[in-house]
Amino acid sequence: MADTLRAIFFDIDDTLFSTSEFAALARRNAIENMRAHGFRMATEDALRELAEIVNEFSSNYEHHFDKLLRRVPKHYWEGQSETILVSAAVVGYHETKFRELRPYEDAVDVLKLLREQTDLKLGVVTSGLALKQAEKLVRLGVVNLFEPQGIFISDEIGISKPNPKLWLKACTAFGVRPSECIYVGDRPRMDVDPCNRIGMITVLNKRSARQFEPGETKPDFEIHNFFDLLDFLRDRFGIDVKH
Repeated sequence: MADTLRAIFFDIDDTLFSTSEFAALARRNAIENMRAHGFRMATEDALRELAEIVNEFSSNYEHHFDKLLRRVPKHYWEGQSETILVSAAVVGYHETKFRELRPYEDAVDVLKLLREQTDLKLGVVTSGLALKQAEKLVRLGVVNLFEPQGIFISDEIGISKPNPKLWLKACTAFGVRPSECIYVGDRPRMDVDPCNRIGMITVLNKRSARQFEPGETKPDFEIHNFFDLLDFLRDRFGIDVKH
């Protein structure tokens, strides 16, 4: 007899879209726009420095480019307006969002199939700043593929990964037990281990080029695209989605 499945929760970054590829392109465009406005540091050197800043202060820090100007020799931008250079970087970054931020096509295809052919509740559990994560979902055009009250962002809830309480909150809101839910994420220690601890069914998305530290536990299944998820649903739960 197949196990009972009532809900699937998804991570956002490097799960619904390639955060890694987008961030690399957006940061490069930000530096190039700084250079177009008088910043004289070589692009690759500036990108290495920027990568250190992101690593030290986190990707959610709001003043990456201010910090960049603080820590590089001033001759790279002497005679230029600091405010203009930072603004140029921000514009370069955000224009990349407008042009390049898009979901994996197979993610959208499979989410639509799940909405149309199953009674599964679909939601998002993600860690990060509320407006930043919500903006990604809006720009990706996938909000209507999830339950109206199915977006759970750590910043809003006050609990962040890898605290299992984050997923327990989502399960409670959906009225389901953890054992009746799948979580699809890309980081073993942040997405798989905490969900395994509370008995959720875990699917590790191996699509990202980023290399993460192995987890303490193993996922129930690994995927490289969203159609692999449909195979898992059929084989483990007897849910046959036609595509």
